[in-house]
Amino acid sequence: MAFHQVKPLEVMVIALYWVLSVQQHSSSVHGAQQVPCFFIFGDSQADSGNNNLLDSLAKVNYKPYGIDFPGGATGRFSNGRSTVDILSQLLGFNNFIPPFALLNSSDILKGVNYASGAAGIREETGSQLGARISLDGQLKNHEITISRIADILGDRGANRLQRSYYSSIKQWLAKRHLNQCLYSIGMGSNDFINNYFLPQHYNTSKSFTTEQYAEALITQYSEQIKKLYNFGARKVVLVGVGIIGCTPTAISAGKNGSACLDIMNSAAQQFNQKLVSLVDQLNKNFTDAKFIYINSFGMGTGDPAAAGFKIANVGCCEVNEVGQCKIDGIPCQNRSEYVFWDGFHPTEAANRLTAIRSYNAFSPSDTYPMDISHLVQLKLEPKFFTS
Repeated sequence: MAFHQVKPLEVMVIALYWVLSVQQHSSSVHGAQQVPCFFIFGDSQADSGNNNLLDSLAKVNYKPYGIDFPGGATGRFSNGRSTVDILSQLLGFNNFIPPFALLNSSDILKGVNYASGAAGIREETGSQLGARISLDGQLKNHEITISRIADILGDRGANRLQRSYYSSIKQWLAKRHLNQCLYSIGMGSNDFINNYFLPQHYNTSKSFTTEQYAEALITQYSEQIKKLYNFGARKVVLVGVGIIGCTPTAISAGKNGSACLDIMNSAAQQFNQKLVSLVDQLNKNFTDAKFIYINSFGMGTGDPAAAGFKIANVGCCEVNEVGQCKIDGIPCQNRSEYVFWDGFHPTEAANRLTAIRSYNAFSPSDTYPMDISHLVQLKLEPKFFTS
């Protein structure tokens, strides 16, 4: 067996690793949440207010949005909680994960929500609606968060460690913290809805077949996910594209009455198949991490009536020209019976089912290769040093 020479910094870091591990174990005994932090990247399905201050049509900080949410119209694209809100509760968090745009520095150790309505994997996606924060932009915001976390944890660690190693210690402490967190990324829907299938605004459908486009998206997405891994992410949830051809807006644009648009659903499936292959590749290449896939498409293809829904082809509220609820409009009263809240986004009732099945899979096809409840229990050993 070969040994490399242990450097003074490594001695201190190993000692601090032991101290923090003991502290973390002690806190978990007293009912701490299942992961110390939860970071969220995505689009309008997860946006909790990041678009509120942007010059964009893709923002919903007005009534009737939030009619069933304790904080009212916060910028969530639903009548109540989003899927990631419900997931945070299932994970044991006392509060919802705050949006980056409204960040209080004391909140960041438990996670941040970077999601932005109309955002996509591609930079130009959603631009016809105005400002939005693409996945690349969300990753840049995460870098800012990491720097802040390093400062917070570094100040704590510096009390017991040599200040000559302060910068390296801060970086290590931040990465050690991030290694334990859960990450959720839900991207790709807008790259179809607000890009490829809007030929009047974008040229992608003229440049790519749907198969080629899915491949181009996955290639770019892969690099973005690897960047997140390099930032410290080790437990990563990748949410697939849902049944985008069956939204009320898609159905109303079709010519077959209440039928879904098969061309959109086919494109989503092509992307999702490649995303599953990417999950396999990432798990093979990064053995100190675990990536899982959430089959949103599959969850949305069952019989809505079996889940207690009565209306699945129209939204609960009257919508404007971009498929969002009209300002101060009066929504339906029987919201729990609707799959969709507006032209694109699910009701809280539908979000609840998605969150529960993502956390604890009802069917083997719901998640791959495991569900979130098993992912958070994994004991991964991050690679801190190389010899």
